[in-house]
Amino acid sequence: MYWRAMSEDQPGPKWAGLFAAYWPDYHAWWLKEGEAARPTYAQCRRALVKHMPEMAPLYDELCTLAGGSDHAARFLSFYCPPPYLSACSQAIWAGKEPVMVRNYDYNPNAFDAMVLRTNWQGRQVMGTSDGQWGLVDGVNDAGLSISLTFGGRRVVGEGFGVPLILRYVLQTCETAQEAGEVLSRVPTHMSYNVTVLDRKRNYLTAMMAPDRPAVITRAAVATNHQESVEWISHARFTATVERERYLLQRLRLHRDPEEKFIGAFLKPPLYSTAFNAGFGTLYTAVYRPRKRQMELRWPGTTWALSLSDFTEGARQVLVPGAA
Repeated sequence: MYWRAMSEDQPGPKWAGLFAAYWPDYHAWWLKEGEAARPTYAQCRRALVKHMPEMAPLYDELCTLAGGSDHAARFLSFYCPPPYLSACSQAIWAGKEPVMVRNYDYNPNAFDAMVLRTNWQGRQVMGTSDGQWGLVDGVNDAGLSISLTFGGRRVVGEGFGVPLILRYVLQTCETAQEAGEVLSRVPTHMSYNVTVLDRKRNYLTAMMAPDRPAVITRAAVATNHQESVEWISHARFTATVERERYLLQRLRLHRDPEEKFIGAFLKPPLYSTAFNAGFGTLYTAVYRPRKRQMELRWPGTTWALSLSDFTEGARQVLVPGAA
């Protein structure tokens, strides 16, 4: 798998080139249910202005850089996108230094494989890209980190694809409490568990859904169900309950030291090789929000990145089990 790390303070030629390279595949995905299944541009922008007004100027700028087409603008809004499923595990390690660890389990053929560092709207953000400006995990210069897992429910409703919600949190929030307020009010199109950790070791997990209010919890662990298992076949296939129990044991009973706890994410039952089903572990991320640092890890490989001293680059990574 070919990974890149890219930095661009303001939206410009680098981002435009990135969009041009990825757009054909994203466009085909966005149209897979037909154009009529997606909201109009007017509906998309109206929803963005209503729920994430601070993002509207940035959205308009990105739409222009993307070429200004109707489809691109609707796609970039992340409003009511096609449904997509992932697995994932995430946890807060309860040591002296606040650390968030997560596995991202998804289809390698539908993944940006990109760490993007930006200074949009005066806020420095670094994280794993999805959909060209959304994020599946990340950290900002205020020392707030964030990560998502799929919530294990079939329901699809009116709301935003969660990667844009994560971007919004990092663009506008500095603390876990502020993030919780955003996650409580912005609608999501599917169910997700979003965990945030700030530099003062405050954390929360928001269990978000399109058909019921978000539940804000003090959970330090999130896998692929919410307060109970609601999609039994998905839960069985992804071993969500077993992974949750395993992580809770590591945190509460064994009290693993930091490096041992991180290492557990690179082994079963947390590490998955179910790539043919779209749930293989593409990477492990380690976030240290107080230091504004992240690491990407794979078996035998670590890539450390710092928000204050970000270095662009690329790596060819061998992901065991992936094509």
